[in-house]
Amino acid sequence: MNFINKIKGLWSDNSGQGLVEYALILVLISCAVVGILYAMGIEIGEIFEAILAALEGTPTT
Repeated sequence: MNFINKIKGLWSDNSGQGLVEYALILVLISCAVVGILYAMGIEIGEIFEAILAALEGTPTT
């Protein structure tokens, strides 16, 4: 009977729940950022090339 009570106590233990929630939020945000950067990769590359060309003083193609 004591073993069953310990198992029930572990199931209802909420310590560390906040840390897990913050970790899940961080994972979701990082996945969203990676997805956005992947979707806009070509456009971002072109913007950086234009900035580099402007700093070097060469015309862009």
